[in-house]
Amino acid sequence: MNHHALIIDDNLKNLSVLARLLSEQEVTSTQITNPRLIDQTLAVAGKIDVVFVDLEMPGLNGYDVLHKLKADEKFIGVPIVAYTVHVSEINQAHRGGFDGFVGKPLDPDRFPDQLARLLRHEQVWETA
Repeated sequence: MNHHALIIDDNLKNLSVLARLLSEQEVTSTQITNPRLIDQTLAVAGKIDVVFVDLEMPGLNGYDVLHKLKADEKFIGVPIVAYTVHVSEINQAHRGGFDGFVGKPLDPDRFPDQLARLLRHEQVWETA
């Protein structure tokens, strides 16, 4: 089964690392570096199986993006995961409505299991 991820992160290095880790698991991805372009990207995006959202971005922060995605019926049942260097925000992300949390930097040894669990709609709340 082919899976597709949406990555929303203004940091190109972090975005490329996550895209590569996804690719190694045979998961394709759409990347958005400017959260203000979400609407245009989603208008042409196909099925999305998991979303990774950086919490700290200019313009719209991760919580703004989360609320925008949760309001879109295309994302009903799609895990929306906070991924950030601010691991102290794990409880706030949980209370804020995210479906999971993965701390940066991503651990390439742990990521395949984290991704598999997310795609099975299992809870992943990990800071490292």
